[in-house]
Amino acid sequence: MKRIGVDVGGTFTDLVLWDDDGTVTVHKTPSTNHDPSIGTMDGIAVLAERAGVDPSEIEMFFHGTTVATNIVLEHNGSDVGMITTEGFRDLLHIARKKRPLNYSNYQDLPWQKWQLVPRRNRRVVPERIDAAGNVLVALDDDAVRREVRLLRERGVQAIAVAFLHAYRNPVHEQRVKAIIEEEYPGVFISLSSEVAPQYREYERFSTTALNAFIGPKTSTYIDNLAGKAKAAEVGDDVHLMTSAGGLVTSRSAADVPVSLLTSGVVAGLLGGCAIGKASGFPSVITLDVGGTSADVGVAPDGKLRMKHLLDTRIGDYHAMVPMAEVDTIGAGGGSVAMVDDGGMFRVGPRSAGATPGPACYNRGGTEPTSTDAMVVMGWLREDSFLSGAMTVVPQLAEDAVRAQIAERLGTSLEQAAMGIFTILAHSMTEAISLHSVRKGYDPRDFSLVAEGGAGPLFAWQIAEQLDIPRVIVPGHPGITSAVGLLTTDIRYEVPTTVWTSSDEPDVELIRTQIDRLSEEATAQLRADGVADEDITLERSVDCRYLGQGYELRVAAPDGEIDAEWVKHVAEAFHEVHGRTYSQRFDDKSVQLINVRVTGVGAVPHVRVPEIEQGGADASHAIKATTKALFWERGSTEPAWHETPVYRREELLAGNTFTGPAIVEQFDSTTIVGLGQRATIDAVGHIIIERASA
Repeated sequence: MKRIGVDVGGTFTDLVLWDDDGTVTVHKTPSTNHDPSIGTMDGIAVLAERAGVDPSEIEMFFHGTTVATNIVLEHNGSDVGMITTEGFRDLLHIARKKRPLNYSNYQDLPWQKWQLVPRRNRRVVPERIDAAGNVLVALDDDAVRREVRLLRERGVQAIAVAFLHAYRNPVHEQRVKAIIEEEYPGVFISLSSEVAPQYREYERFSTTALNAFIGPKTSTYIDNLAGKAKAAEVGDDVHLMTSAGGLVTSRSAADVPVSLLTSGVVAGLLGGCAIGKASGFPSVITLDVGGTSADVGVAPDGKLRMKHLLDTRIGDYHAMVPMAEVDTIGAGGGSVAMVDDGGMFRVGPRSAGATPGPACYNRGGTEPTSTDAMVVMGWLREDSFLSGAMTVVPQLAEDAVRAQIAERLGTSLEQAAMGIFTILAHSMTEAISLHSVRKGYDPRDFSLVAEGGAGPLFAWQIAEQLDIPRVIVPGHPGITSAVGLLTTDIRYEVPTTVWTSSDEPDVELIRTQIDRLSEEATAQLRADGVADEDITLERSVDCRYLGQGYELRVAAPDGEIDAEWVKHVAEAFHEVHGRTYSQRFDDKSVQLINVRVTGVGAVPHVRVPEIEQGGADASHAIKATTKALFWERGSTEPAWHETPVYRREELLAGNTFTGPAIVEQFDSTTIVGLGQRATIDAVGHIIIERASA
């Protein structure tokens, strides 16, 4: 089977063609931001030609995209109207009590400055349903028609419908949808009971409005790409990565585009999990470093952790949809170093970007960046960028670091360059610590997977700082996100709110709701053409102690739902709470707030092929020797060392060498620190063990 993974980023589109016979072909092409489908399909054509196959031979097409994310961050979504319960017109404006400045009466709140739905387009109608799902005030159909006609006259491109307690009883929202389809055919419709069917009215309203805001443009892009892929006979459909780490069909993605908000970022974490598993180290921390940012994820036993639904946001807006826990910080190869007016030495988050880029690119950039620092340190050589296809000027890097950092701080050029690298590596170390140590996980139990063009340059140092025993550098670090798209299944998560207690559980309510959710998830998978034998269902519950305001998600057992089932869920919550907050209260009652069923449709996964076996001696892969700057652990004074430079493509399984060393390949450069040992494993990954391990 031949399958393709395409990850569209803001600068480059990464593509990987994977054949089950073990052949892997990769390609990287500039993204066409005005229409990403152009760059995607052009890249597929080039990739297929390079692999010697016809595009019609590709059987599965997996895709990660930043289209939905960019619409939100750039505030260029559609004109949206909203229909809501009488008296709740300003819920989106009021939001929650949290404010950037708690004690200031004069502040511009971001979600008020860039409103998803202008107040004039937030329309109310008489209706009311209580928390138990009982109809207190019947829906006024005439009022709905009047408001829909008004929104049609104003030319809105999408309509969000969010009623109070619609998660418990969606009958009024479904009726409004039918009226909209009669009065305003073709407009994009977003219902809260379909997008976010669970309690917390502000987050539910915000998510529904966000789905409408990005809906028309995102669905147009998806339909356009799916149409082009069908015309080229590439795969049976485009499967898109969701924020939760699963795949959905183009049909489902176009209906609920809000599920795609962190699509590409999660793919990188999944790719890291697959890489760790292939090397025999399933528990991984992933570090994906590009030119502008670094993404950090933690996956114990290769399993994704999900964010709390009150922390799932994009930009300034809440999006109450499942999101895998991945953190992004402003630290990358283009991060600008500076000494501010107060004499503080800073690196990032501002980036030089691709244009003008680092000073060494000779494109007009004059500010020193982390890339310039590593050129000064001898880690990045002038002919190592894209295997020599891109020319750099080391003298420009030295001039920028010396003039703007070394002279202002009164230090040597070497100390200034090493300082730039150290500050940026510290930012990444802090991000990893935040997502591991501070959440009950010991980094010493994990392996660090270095991803992206710059991840392998930083990983060796971060492993030393956090006592992570090993670094894993995949065969193609720069396209790990594209590989991650090929390692997961079709997944649909359907939640609802139950509100019951472990002391006096409403077992019948839980059983009824989980049965309903199971049928809904199964129906979605069957509609996508997944055979029954490939369908499995996973259960989970959002729990909290009585009096708490936030929940934690815990896995729930299969089998009969009874009092014993509830007891197992409560025990699982005590354990998760203890690991997360270092405290557990086994004598306290546990509230079961939301129940979830995730339908999983199995997709054949890729298998990392083994490479040619060799002996321990790696000297055959040395292509040069250079002087590079390193320092002993605990020392503040760097020194120049004679450092071998290896060709990545010539390294064989079993080859071993010690640092300092540099490994160069087309899409990345790997650094092996002083005293560290690197071994090439059976599947071609570089395993770097710390000097003190």
